[in-house]
Amino acid sequence: MLKTMRKNIKALKPTLWIVIATFIISIFVVWGAGGRLGEGGTSNTIATIAKEHISSDAYFQALRTRLESLKNEFKEINRTFIEQLNIPQQVLEQMIEQALIFALADDWIIRASDKEVADRIMSFPGLQQDGKFVGFEEYKRRLQWNRISISNFENSLRKDIVLNKTVQILTAGITATRDEIWENYEKTKDTAKIEYLALEKNKIEFEKKLEPAEVQAYFEKNKDKYKIPEKREAAYVFLKNNDLKKEIELSESEIEKYYKDNTAQFQNPEKLKVSRIYLPFANKDKALVQAEAQSVLAKVRAGDDFAALAKAYSKDDKANAGGDWGLYDWRTLAQNEQDTIAKLEAGKVSDLVQLDAGIAIFNVTEKEAAATTPLAAAKPQIRTILQDQKARELAAERITKLGKEAKKEKNLESAAKKAGFKLQATGLLKNGQALEDFDPSGSISAAIFNLKEKEISSPIYTYGGVGLAEMKKSEAPRAATFDEVKTDVENDVTETKKKETALAKIKEARAKLTDKNWDDIAQKYKFELKTVNEHKKEQYIGIIGESKDIDNLAFTLPLKQVSEPVEFENGYALIRVLDRKVATKEDFEKEKETETANLLELKKNKFLQAYLTKLKAEKGVKIKYDLFLKITQDALSRYETEK
Repeated sequence: MLKTMRKNIKALKPTLWIVIATFIISIFVVWGAGGRLGEGGTSNTIATIAKEHISSDAYFQALRTRLESLKNEFKEINRTFIEQLNIPQQVLEQMIEQALIFALADDWIIRASDKEVADRIMSFPGLQQDGKFVGFEEYKRRLQWNRISISNFENSLRKDIVLNKTVQILTAGITATRDEIWENYEKTKDTAKIEYLALEKNKIEFEKKLEPAEVQAYFEKNKDKYKIPEKREAAYVFLKNNDLKKEIELSESEIEKYYKDNTAQFQNPEKLKVSRIYLPFANKDKALVQAEAQSVLAKVRAGDDFAALAKAYSKDDKANAGGDWGLYDWRTLAQNEQDTIAKLEAGKVSDLVQLDAGIAIFNVTEKEAAATTPLAAAKPQIRTILQDQKARELAAERITKLGKEAKKEKNLESAAKKAGFKLQATGLLKNGQALEDFDPSGSISAAIFNLKEKEISSPIYTYGGVGLAEMKKSEAPRAATFDEVKTDVENDVTETKKKETALAKIKEARAKLTDKNWDDIAQKYKFELKTVNEHKKEQYIGIIGESKDIDNLAFTLPLKQVSEPVEFENGYALIRVLDRKVATKEDFEKEKETETANLLELKKNKFLQAYLTKLKAEKGVKIKYDLFLKITQDALSRYETEK
């Protein structure tokens, strides 16, 4: 799953427009967490941006909301998965961007009127039913069900309005020419049905022993490719959180206090999963629709598969998914439908439900009442959280004390010896290079590159603990000697030969291709054969990835003609175009207004990203990384054992 998400990382990190929208609480996706954003808990500042402050509580709640949303979408997430995708850093970065825009709004005296807030409530997607506002009483009921106060919700809407108005002012001068709009329209509308045969170099078996002279010759020819970057070495002391846990003793009263102070963390919302079969009247004889619905219900009662029947008979946008309305979407249905669902037990099917526009049948596939994890069951998790917290605090306390002593003596080794800490050498490291298993992100090596010779760092916080380093020496970047990179050269020669073999096989296969034997050729040569029904420019293609060469061929190669071998990062491919649809000026004129809006939004996003990057540098964003790591660890602790 991680590989799939990384391929689509743009979808994971929202655009700035979506970042702004995250101030609106996703009340029908993640209950509770968003509604308490910024309330209660500690008021410690985790980040400062000019006069703006982000509290640790606000960060904790925003991160928790994002993680719950991810969990609902991807079902299986764990701590390692979250850290690899840098979700905590993304959340804090987005909050910083929001704070920067708020600072501008204050400078420009931008406000949201009560009428603007009221209009936003009336049009809020989660508060619509049959295209209309659900009404004030239902509005209050839905917020109450999600444990969100009206004042918090409306304050979030007010902030969102201010942010959007500020962004509109910032980007008001951005325009798009007709040529730019047409070019973007072509890119989004031109499609080609393509078929390709691909061979990756890693599918090539290469066991021939390399000749030393051949490897040496490759190195001599490609010397510029092999560089040794600047490296630095430091002496360091590092205290691992896990090592300090054995010193932590927890009392029952501490565990009970944590449970009492953080009850929301142990609340589990009601789970109610619903499927629906919907038969609309749609100008049909209502008696006939009633009879058909009764027949479908009889099949359900007789034991026929509900999902299969939904696919065959249902006429709503969930039909293709077997009528599955999930854990949350069903809450947007009409009130009498929700009332029917609420009365059903798990595994039970409703009678026919008469609606204004049709007839529905419901099946409750999963139902669990809202509950709070009891203290006895929560104790192991609380114990882990408190041990982590106290171990980090103990590590930070000891390293801070050591740092003061080391800077006083101007020597880390002497201070470490007095304190009884083990001093270690990093060895020569590249900037950002990982240091063993306790610093996979390379925080220590990155910190060393910010030091002068013999300078002692401030505490360096990582997920694994906290350290202190003294820069000892550096090596300037230089050309590599053969012996230093011999293994790399051998690997490169092997990879080159594999790719040459792949090219030879592709060429051999091309000579034998006809219109009708692509399947046979794919099997014979063990190629991957795929069809892309609607390829667009800059679109990701299976094992090939993004390819400008294939983009060009998709819209220039004569139909059914086999291309010359196309090189991609890991191999070669042959393509042919089976069909092609291109944008026309006539269609463009009809859709020009929409296309203009799409391109303007794209350009505004790019401008905003560049503007905020510059603004962050000017405002001097300050982050308390020790507090950031502490709060992050607290939020991630509940995902420690989830698989």
